[in-house]
Amino acid sequence: MPEQQSVQIRAAGVTLQGDLTLPANARGVVLFAHGSGSSRHSSRNRAVANELQAGALGTLLIDLLTEEEEAVDIRTRHLRFDIEMLADRLVGASDWLAAEPATANLHIGLFGASTGGSAALVAAARKPERIAAVVSRGGRPDLAGDALPHVKAPTLLIVGGDDVQVIELNQVAYDQMQCERKLEIVPRASHLFEEPGKLKIVANLARDWFKRYL
Repeated sequence: MPEQQSVQIRAAGVTLQGDLTLPANARGVVLFAHGSGSSRHSSRNRAVANELQAGALGTLLIDLLTEEEEAVDIRTRHLRFDIEMLADRLVGASDWLAAEPATANLHIGLFGASTGGSAALVAAARKPERIAAVVSRGGRPDLAGDALPHVKAPTLLIVGGDDVQVIELNQVAYDQMQCERKLEIVPRASHLFEEPGKLKIVANLARDWFKRYL
């Protein structure tokens, strides 16, 4: 297994904590944008990251909020919906990847969950020359708003088949996008893909998408 490295990333005026893992001969690196009330320690994102690493893809999982901000957000739940701020930090993290010697020559993908999915799309719209692919898991791409038509990176939207409201929101976003895109509905899966085998399906879909475009 590739070794995980703890990193500190200066992005949008704050210092973010991250975990970078680079397999030998990595063909790209995927930056994770965690979802509402989650962190880089999310077991679901870690499971997806492990599958990507097995497919010769590097991963960078970061906390999009500082410890102080997380403490506030636990009470108020408003920072996790500040899509512009989260996107600013994703752009900063992608700048960091582009500047680091170990990752400077790797194409960058974004994997977003829940509100992280919309932040990933906004970041991709801002950096079309850098972001090569996007995958959203149970995301809220509708919250990306006016950025959606400007996303150039091929985008895969993955939604659970039982997550009816989020399917509708993803369809609305899909219709506004103009890039290469696909809406993948995983049958009999809920919002968090907690049912046996469903998260594995998500991980495989993400791995194949990133391997194709990175």
